[in-house]
Amino acid sequence: MRPEHEPRPAPLVATGLRRRLLQALAVASLGLAVLGVILPGLPATEFVLLAGWAAMRSSPRLYAWLCAHPLFGPMLVNWDNGRRISRRAKWVITLSMGACLLLMWRAVPRAIPYPEIVLFTALVLACVLAWIWRRPEPAAVRPVAPPSSRSGAD
Repeated sequence: MRPEHEPRPAPLVATGLRRRLLQALAVASLGLAVLGVILPGLPATEFVLLAGWAAMRSSPRLYAWLCAHPLFGPMLVNWDNGRRISRRAKWVITLSMGACLLLMWRAVPRAIPYPEIVLFTALVLACVLAWIWRRPEPAAVRPVAPPSSRSGAD
């Protein structure tokens, strides 16, 4: 296993048709991530990670832009640095999955296999949440007070 502080080697950039397909996947995933920020119930984090993965292999320029983006960049940087997920993202994912399950419980027609479908979905979501909550979190950045406020003399 690779030590955490050692950077991972950059993947080779695809060529030809594979590169174009990966670029299309990156752009489509980024579009879905933007929609996920706006629409409740549509995840953004997963689509950002997918966009980053595809961009890393097809367009270094797009990947660099994604990593520098104020909204999407921290997710990619945290993921690249040890597969970390922030606590805020974990809570947003948890609430989003809970809302989707509640919506499914209320909106799915009461068909014969209805309880089994909802129960299976709840089980899958619980497993995904267990995996997500077991992911490490990025180190908290503590704000440093200016030197004048730290001195005891006023």
